[in-house]
Amino acid sequence: NALIICPTIAATDAPTSHSAVLYTPDGAFDDYAYFKQSPSVVLIDTTVIANAPVRFLVSGMGDALSTYFEARANVQSYGNVNAGLPCGANRTKGTLLARGTKAAFALASLCYENLLADGYKAMLSCEAKKVTPALENIVETNILLSGLGFESGGLAAAHAIHDGLTVLEETHKYFHGEKVAFGTICQLVLENAPTEEIDEVIGFCLEVGLPVCLADLGVEDIGDRLMTVAEKACIPDESVHFMPFPVTAADVAAAIVTADKLGEAAKAGCCC
Repeated sequence: NALIICPTIAATDAPTSHSAVLYTPDGAFDDYAYFKQSPSVVLIDTTVIANAPVRFLVSGMGDALSTYFEARANVQSYGNVNAGLPCGANRTKGTLLARGTKAAFALASLCYENLLADGYKAMLSCEAKKVTPALENIVETNILLSGLGFESGGLAAAHAIHDGLTVLEETHKYFHGEKVAFGTICQLVLENAPTEEIDEVIGFCLEVGLPVCLADLGVEDIGDRLMTVAEKACIPDESVHFMPFPVTAADVAAAIVTADKLGEAAKAGCCC
């Protein structure tokens, strides 16, 4: 039977995917559920999206922001990807592996290009409850390009750090994409990306209102909980292990602290 999805918000790329994130009753990440097939049709009325709260659209941009960088990491590591397979990237013995394609990476790259080109304009359009070409492009980016990009391009540290952050109760009122946006900054720190690239990502987040530091996620004092977050992000089946180098909990903890300081500095108007 054909599965037709009609999303009323563009807050994540979930409508295009064959997977769902499962949380515990208290809001912490638990596991991923994988379905037998991806949707056959995703039907979106952008007028409905434009009339939804703008925070949903911006959160979707945060989710989409990670797509290019996580796909890039998988290209470098030859990581496994979900690719619409029934049990995702972490498959049991005897099942086929899937690798990302150049087509998937092109979609992931376009995802980032569209965000930089149209993200701010789309946010303003949504605030005005108007459908514009920029809004149309970002709805396509958040739902279609990001969905195809992550399933066929792969996940990496950004989503794993999101999963780790969910152990902090303060983050439970923040959307998936909001935490993923900060996780993306952490991933860039983890891989020692060029300063210019980190500045560009942080600048985009500030422009549209995505979190760039722990305080933006309600976390004023992470203290001893930092390692709990990092260890959660590094459990054996997590996507952080698709980075093109070994990653430990200590590495993730250091990246979170550094990303937090970079974000705070950017908000204060300092040079990163």
